[in-house]
Amino acid sequence: MTAATDSPLFPQVPETADAVLDGLDPEQRAVATALHGPVCVLAGAGTGKTRAITHRIAYGVRAGILQPASVLAVTFTARAAGEMRGRLRQLGAGGVQARTFHSAALRQLQFFWPKAVGGEVPRLLERKVQLVADAAARCRIRLDRTELRDVTGEIEWSKVTQTVPADYPAAVVKAGREAPRDPAEIGQIYATYEQLKRERGSIDFEDVLLLTVGVLQDRHDIAEQVRAQYQHFVVDEYQDVSPLQQRLLELWLGDRDSLCVVGDAGQTIYSFTGATPDHLLNFRTRHPHATVVRLVRDYRSTPQVVHLANGLLAQARGRAAEQRLELVSQRPAGAEPVFTEYADEPAEAEGTARRIRDLIASGVPASEIAVLFRINAQSEVYEQALADVGVPYQLRGAERFFERPEVREAGIKLRGAARFGANDTLLDGAVDLPSEVRAVLSDMGWTGQPPAGSGAVRDRWESLAALVRLAEDFAGARPEATLADLVAELDERANAQHAPTVEGVTLASLHAAKGLEWDAVFLVGLTEGMLPIHYARTDEQIEEERRLLYVGITRARLRLTLSWSLARSPGGRASRTASRFLHGLRPGSGAAGRRTTGAATGGVERGTGTAPGRSLRAHRTPARCRVCNKTLTDAGEMKLMRCEECPSELDEALYERLRDWRAGQAARSKQPAYCVFTDKTLMAIAEAVPATAAELAVISGVGRRKLDRYGADVLALCAGEELAGACEEGAEDAGENSSEK
Repeated sequence: MTAATDSPLFPQVPETADAVLDGLDPEQRAVATALHGPVCVLAGAGTGKTRAITHRIAYGVRAGILQPASVLAVTFTARAAGEMRGRLRQLGAGGVQARTFHSAALRQLQFFWPKAVGGEVPRLLERKVQLVADAAARCRIRLDRTELRDVTGEIEWSKVTQTVPADYPAAVVKAGREAPRDPAEIGQIYATYEQLKRERGSIDFEDVLLLTVGVLQDRHDIAEQVRAQYQHFVVDEYQDVSPLQQRLLELWLGDRDSLCVVGDAGQTIYSFTGATPDHLLNFRTRHPHATVVRLVRDYRSTPQVVHLANGLLAQARGRAAEQRLELVSQRPAGAEPVFTEYADEPAEAEGTARRIRDLIASGVPASEIAVLFRINAQSEVYEQALADVGVPYQLRGAERFFERPEVREAGIKLRGAARFGANDTLLDGAVDLPSEVRAVLSDMGWTGQPPAGSGAVRDRWESLAALVRLAEDFAGARPEATLADLVAELDERANAQHAPTVEGVTLASLHAAKGLEWDAVFLVGLTEGMLPIHYARTDEQIEEERRLLYVGITRARLRLTLSWSLARSPGGRASRTASRFLHGLRPGSGAAGRRTTGAATGGVERGTGTAPGRSLRAHRTPARCRVCNKTLTDAGEMKLMRCEECPSELDEALYERLRDWRAGQAARSKQPAYCVFTDKTLMAIAEAVPATAAELAVISGVGRRKLDRYGADVLALCAGEELAGACEEGAEDAGENSSEK
């Protein structure tokens, strides 16, 4: 497991400024040498964005254009900031400040507080949960532990979106959020929380940003002092900025435009925390003369993985989709992604565990393998399956299942019920082991139906539901088992999973996997209701779920497996369906009717969960140049079906007609020209000059959707016909809109 871009451990510091540019591709070099005015870098997954922006800063410093102390680079995690500082030192630019937004703001607040306010900075709350609990108590509102965490999250969201307590109920409705309690109650707790902070002389992390913004807005002398110190700004992961962070950035800048932002709207997955890609999407509107560079050369993933990722985002809708980046893999060809359908969840976990065991046996380090899922509660069955086959694992961004507070509490209650047996009133009416467990866990809030919304309440329910399912499975395997037997089984499972896992397979949620990469990635549980998650209802929420899957796909370097199961438990009703996001991407997914488990149709591999699966995926013939018969791996060459250097049979007049037609289509649909067809696809059409829909359909980049929408026009142009009402508006912009691909 590594950060998203590799770098040597002990590289030599470049001797000159020009040497800093060595090894950069043309687009990365364009970023590194764009040192004046606003710059927007649209950087796809695996394209070396950190490399590009650190070399930009280092080149500017080494060339004498930027003074190290005048540059402030900000990002979102301490890990990312530390990586950036390390790279800058390796490039001979060690004096540059690279910090998180909060870290940079806190330093400024601490320095200017005596001058702006007087006295010492209020005490910083490291954890606000206890104060939220006190606020709820003062409001005479009782919150359990999970509700407390959820309400705390709502307060944090309110503050980064600059929503005051009185406006919280209306803001929740406008944002389409699922409030964990009555919004009026949360607004009341929020207001009381703010009052308690003032009474106790404390501030929280969001206050650090709010107070810094307030100081810079009210004290122009302090703002000018900050602007005199920092004259050049770089913002990484710009798609994740909140309105409050954007306001702070604007105050740092003043009326200057020495700003470089880096981001990818296709990787916006944190809107629930207040992040919004709008600032990235609107950057060129705010800065019409900005330099825009697109990084699309993917150095991380094989062409097969990149093709799948591109296909997923090609189906996206909304504003973020308008600026989607079509990646081009720079790696040799690899294995096709494997799509596997299982009969039930345990079979999916067991099949995944066996594949992982086989990968490790073949020489793949366990640390270069990851299992990624939508929510943390899905981890338990994979923890157990890996433990059963002797594969070590490590959890990232989540507690081990048996260390979660609700699971430990459930264990105590089940142990107590087993000890008191018939004397425990909770067990009145329970007729078997599963009903005993359901009765005990009902006292903790478990219900037969999941709660609405997301967050800690849902996570808690999922953990308890996993225990209920485990009890049902245990009773099915051992009908004579008692509650005491189940408790002993839980203890054994917990003990088995406390073993050291230094070199282990990573288990992580898709959110926790952002910024990381592995040689082999297993994306599991890809069913409707899980991805997209059932409470994603609006178009924007659905599209964010799609982007979450995109992030998961682009974590894989060499091998990618995507799986889902038709039922929850063995013998259960096969009522589940594969995620809608896989439709049109997995082989055979366009066919009508659902395939039965075990069938070999459609080129989809089936997993049984009882024996190592045999690949049923149809063999794909490698693409070959139609001129010299050489195997093609470059995405652009595969579109043309010939090597770049091989002779072209391009009909130049047809190519120009196609470009003019595309410009008109793009203007009418208000989207970039390459979203209609890329230059390479138009070249392929102008070389092949298809006469029928079937001939047009086989050209890479056309596809069924575009064939239905544009096929008639394209075939008419190929036949030399004039289109009725043809419009050439926007043709003069065609070159600009299409040159990026």
